[in-house]
Amino acid sequence: MDDTDQFLLNFKGFNFERTLIDIDVLENLDNFEIRDDDVFIITYPKSGTIWAQQILSLIHYEGHRNKTENVETLDRAPFLEYNMRKVDFSKMPSPRIFSSHIPYYLAPRGLKNKKAKIVYIYRNPKDILVSYYHFSNLVVRLQASDNLEQFMKQFLDGKVVGSRWFDHIRGWYEHKHDFNILFMKYEDMKKDLKSSVAKLCSFLGKELSEEDLDTVVRQATFQNMKDDPQANYNTILREEIGARNNDGHFMRRGTVGDWKRHLTVEQNERFDKIFQRNMKDFPLDFTWDLSEQ
Repeated sequence: MDDTDQFLLNFKGFNFERTLIDIDVLENLDNFEIRDDDVFIITYPKSGTIWAQQILSLIHYEGHRNKTENVETLDRAPFLEYNMRKVDFSKMPSPRIFSSHIPYYLAPRGLKNKKAKIVYIYRNPKDILVSYYHFSNLVVRLQASDNLEQFMKQFLDGKVVGSRWFDHIRGWYEHKHDFNILFMKYEDMKKDLKSSVAKLCSFLGKELSEEDLDTVVRQATFQNMKDDPQANYNTILREEIGARNNDGHFMRRGTVGDWKRHLTVEQNERFDKIFQRNMKDFPLDFTWDLSEQ
């Protein structure tokens, strides 16, 4: 038995986290009932999912913006495939926000009517690799790696939750005409969060005052989220998912270019060759570094 088998469940060619997934949920995804005003956050793991959950929750829910409601992120924007809290999705008030790592071909059929909206957040894969490596070594439900080289091989081979990053982003982008989908680049959001929030509001059909827009931006900064128990998943990590140590955080650094601190020259060159081979002629651009203040 492959070591990864105890951590991964492969369903129709895509890897899920074995202990959190319900096979019945997967088998019924195609028929999941979509409402016209549903919003889906689709990401490859470690691409800004929690950040997007916070931003969209702040945009959609006034009670979240003004802190009059005490609802955790996992309840406000639950995962479609990992329904840890056993939420009855049919009883969630509209507009519902869902999060998901699923590939395009497992998306509920109802999403193809193009009324419900999808926000796809994408991030440069070198930073995903480094973030995912640290995350896998923190979370007990994921396979730990002795070193980055070992994890890099798993990541590039797709032997992780989410399978191959290349396949995930290419699949969604190449089938974008089947969905009402907006692609947002993680690094653009880091560079100019206010413009990114305004772009999201426009896509979602939400008009916010300048004051509310500023509130969303302020509460969605990395540091403010890291300090906000509702937004940062730390309690969920400790009490529900399980951590290997008490010092780690679900939200680690959230920076752009962190890969430069971890990849050797040889690893970086090897990664570049594989990236070029898999992403040749791919129209979305990637940002590998930012001068962050």
